[in-house]
Amino acid sequence: MSHVTLKGKEIALEGNFIKKGQKAPPFTLVDISLKKRHLEEFKGKKKLISTVPSLDTEVCLLSTKILNEAAKKRADVVFLIVSADLPFAQKRVCGLEKLDNVIPLSMMHDKNFGKDYGVLIKEGVLQGLCARSLVVLDEQDKILYAELVGEISQEPTYENALAYLK
Repeated sequence: MSHVTLKGKEIALEGNFIKKGQKAPPFTLVDISLKKRHLEEFKGKKKLISTVPSLDTEVCLLSTKILNEAAKKRADVVFLIVSADLPFAQKRVCGLEKLDNVIPLSMMHDKNFGKDYGVLIKEGVLQGLCARSLVVLDEQDKILYAELVGEISQEPTYENALAYLK
């Protein structure tokens, strides 16, 4: 089991955070049009997966804006933003902020993604949400980079993840 902190207080995550070199677990998530989306849809392209607690928070929104800008320069890469937000909230936030280069995905129907990737918060006030992480997958879904941010209120190391997309 992995742990992160929220303002210094340790909280447990379900499962173990994924590791570089592993094959990424398959997933089924929901997009902003309520369509089920699967990892295999993106096969043949590199993928950057950002998990965030909620797009409706300051750090998560900032992170998504930074990745949206990076995505503008990389049409060959799929940028996925995964949260437990309802697709309606994801659509509202991305629409208001003009975040058109990332694909927001929701764990609305089940939390298996969070468990399988080791980012599902198991306890505390954020229970059921995703911890903050960045994961880069190659075209065959092998994990090239995996960062679980130790303190949920902090940003990930974007430049390290983005370097694996070159």
